[in-house]
Amino acid sequence: MDTSESSTTEPEAATDATAEPRRGWRRWAMDTRPLTVPAYRRLWSSTIVTAVGSQLTAVAVPKQIYDITHSSAWVGYASLAGLVPMVAFALWGGAVADTVDRRKLLLVTNTGIAVTSLLFWVQALTGLDSVAVLMVLLACQQAFFGLNSPARNASIARLVPAEQLPAANALGSTVMQTGLVAGPLLAGVLIPVIGLPELYLIDALALCVTVWAVFRLPALPPLGEAAARRAGVREIAAGFQYISRHKVLLLSFLADIVAMVLGMPRALFPQLAAQTYHSYGEGLALGVLFAGIPVGAVLGGLFSGVFSRARRHGWMVIGAVVGWGAAVAGFGLSRDLWVALAFLAAAGVADMVSMVFRGAILLSAATDEMRGRMQGVFTVVVAGGPRLADVLHGTAGSAFGPRTAVAGGGALVAVAMLALAAAVPALRRYRV
Repeated sequence: MDTSESSTTEPEAATDATAEPRRGWRRWAMDTRPLTVPAYRRLWSSTIVTAVGSQLTAVAVPKQIYDITHSSAWVGYASLAGLVPMVAFALWGGAVADTVDRRKLLLVTNTGIAVTSLLFWVQALTGLDSVAVLMVLLACQQAFFGLNSPARNASIARLVPAEQLPAANALGSTVMQTGLVAGPLLAGVLIPVIGLPELYLIDALALCVTVWAVFRLPALPPLGEAAARRAGVREIAAGFQYISRHKVLLLSFLADIVAMVLGMPRALFPQLAAQTYHSYGEGLALGVLFAGIPVGAVLGGLFSGVFSRARRHGWMVIGAVVGWGAAVAGFGLSRDLWVALAFLAAAGVADMVSMVFRGAILLSAATDEMRGRMQGVFTVVVAGGPRLADVLHGTAGSAFGPRTAVAGGGALVAVAMLALAAAVPALRRYRV
């Protein structure tokens, strides 16, 4: 690893010196070695439950708001109400995660998310029908999520050996992408059967599993002198200064911004379903389009064993982002729904590779005292990029047509990523 960008191995991490090499088909299958670490296994196992449960609430909130208002505009306002506190608290939460025991922070924030889900259930059960209450609860939930996510992601490097970070990221990302597919489908099945309020209750109960898993983690106090700092504006600013001084970190963020802002076409899925793929049935087409990228990401995760052998993490990110752009461009040029699905699935595979190696770079190239703040910025970029893309692609689709906007955006992703890689060699040179 480039010593100017690396960190030392923390004492909590397990070792893997005696691991046998993976042979035959196992070289391609998902690398499950991180699950041999009990602490990581507990954390990952709880994610299986909450990945689906969280999607139940993600479906229930906009559904309830639309039922009350009969307005898609209010659904959009609610999304904004959740985004603003999430961004603010993710940046602050990253600084907090660098100065306190991350296990304790996870306990507090996961409990807060569970209580919020319980309050969602109460308001739905009592028939309150208040959009204001829903938006306040959503803002609180996203604030807790903003505090939770940096601590959770930064803790992984303290639980598994450095060489297993790509495998650990692949395991976590695969579960989350599976939740993106299974959760909404399950919500659609359950709403007519048990009703909307119970979706919130299921999510709250699932979060109890996470709280118990976090309770059984080892203590994760800050290393060195980090405990003496306070998590304030100065510490948040220091995180951005750290990124500016470490170009490989800066480029890892820019790579995701390029891919998502220029190349995430989801805002145009309804228009494409209605105009380009309407012969297949608008409802079917819309479902296929929204499922395409997550399905590809899950497939990429299931065959992610090759990730553990890759050492040129920078080139993996560059190749993944260029591949994402090419797949999105191919999707934009497709007139057949099933060809479009194939391109979206290929984009999902590329997105999984990008997520795995960007996450590994952030955990390995940053020191532990900065990992929380790096994950805070990462949370903001991952959540904010697609929302900016919705605005950009929606505007471009109206002006130039949806297929032109999608294909052009994908081509811009590939060109911009190659230009960044050529102009700044830090990412190309980064390896472990």
